[in-house]
Amino acid sequence: MPAVRLDSVSKAYSAGAYAVQDLSLDIAPGEFFSLLGPSGCGKTTSLRMIGGFTDPTDGAILLGGEDVTCLPPNRRNVNTVFQSYALFDHLTVADNVAFGLKRKGVGRAEIRERVGNMLERVQLGALGDRRPTTLSGGQRQRVALARALVNRPQVLLLDEPLAALDLKLRRRMQVELKQIQREIGITFVFVTHDQDEALTMSDRVAVMNEGHVEQCGTPEDVYEHPASTFVASFMGTSNLVPGTYRAGSVELEQGPALPVGPRPGVADGAAVSLSIRPEKIWLSDFTPDMATVDGIIRETVYSGPTTTYLIELAPGVTLSVLEQNVDRSRMEDRWSGGESVEVGWRPEHCLVLDGQGDRGTAAPRERA
Repeated sequence: MPAVRLDSVSKAYSAGAYAVQDLSLDIAPGEFFSLLGPSGCGKTTSLRMIGGFTDPTDGAILLGGEDVTCLPPNRRNVNTVFQSYALFDHLTVADNVAFGLKRKGVGRAEIRERVGNMLERVQLGALGDRRPTTLSGGQRQRVALARALVNRPQVLLLDEPLAALDLKLRRRMQVELKQIQREIGITFVFVTHDQDEALTMSDRVAVMNEGHVEQCGTPEDVYEHPASTFVASFMGTSNLVPGTYRAGSVELEQGPALPVGPRPGVADGAAVSLSIRPEKIWLSDFTPDMATVDGIIRETVYSGPTTTYLIELAPGVTLSVLEQNVDRSRMEDRWSGGESVEVGWRPEHCLVLDGQGDRGTAAPRERA
C-alpha cells in the first residue's frame, strides 16, 4: 500500500487556470521522493495539498490507504519542514523539538527521552540548551528536522529546506539528510528546483512542468533517458539539436549529418531533436565504435575541475562539450577559440526525441 497516493488531483485557482492538473502519484513507504521543477510548475502546491494546507479542486489524497482529502492538517499523520524553518527563537533547541509533543499531551519523561534521542540522531545532543539564534544555518535546519521527526509522522514533507544555505553547506546537508532518512525509515516527500539535490538524495524523482509530471523514475533513469526535451534540458545540461532523421543519422538544415545509429520506431524523414549530454562527447582518444564530425571551437570556459568547450558544427548549431581536468599536461594544452577539432560520441549515448519533444509517440498520462 502506498504511503501517499494522489489520485487525479487538480488545483484550479480560477476558471481554466490550473496550478496542478490531473496529478496521479504513488509514493512507497520509506521512499525518498522528490518533486522537481521550475518555479510555478505546481510542486509546492502538490506538497501543500498532501499536508492539508491547500484543498484540491478535484481528486483524492490517501495516506496509508486512508482518504484524507477533507481532513485538516492537524488530523493528518504528516509533518512539514519549511524553507524558513519557523523556529521559536524565545525557546531553547530542546523546547523547540518538544513543542509538538507537549501539544499532544505526551508525558514529561517520554518527552525528555524522545527529544534527547532525536537531538543525538541529528548531531545536536550537546546544544539542547542553546537558543536557535546562536546556531549556524545547518544547525537550525537540523533543529527543524528534529522537531518534525520527533512526532513520528507517517510522512515528512520538506519544502526546499536547504535553499537558504550556502553551496558548500547545502551539499553537506544533502548527504546528512539522506542518511537520517535511511536511519529513520520515514517516507520523505521533498520539493526542490535544484537538479543536483534531486539527483543526490532521491530514490525517485517526479519532474513537473506546468502542473503535470513530465517523467517519474529513478535519478539515473530520468537523467540518462529523459522522456522529453523539457526533462533533458532541465535535468542537468543537454545538447538539443533539431534535424531530420534519415538512415541512422540526424540531418541538419545546414551542416553535417550527425550519426545516431538505427532507431526502431522513428520514421525516415521524421522531424526530431537529438539529445546528448556534454560529458558524453569526446575531443580525443576516439574508439572505433564512435561517430565523429568536424567542428570549430568558439569558446573555452575553465571552471576548476572541468573545462567546457562550445563547438560550432554548423551555422546556429553549437555543442557544449565537458572535459574533466585530470591531466595537467592536457590542461596546459587546451584548445583555443577558432581552432578546428573533431568531436566524437557513441551512438547509444544519443537520444532521439520526436518533433514534439517527446521520446517516441506521446502516451496518455498514467499513475507514476
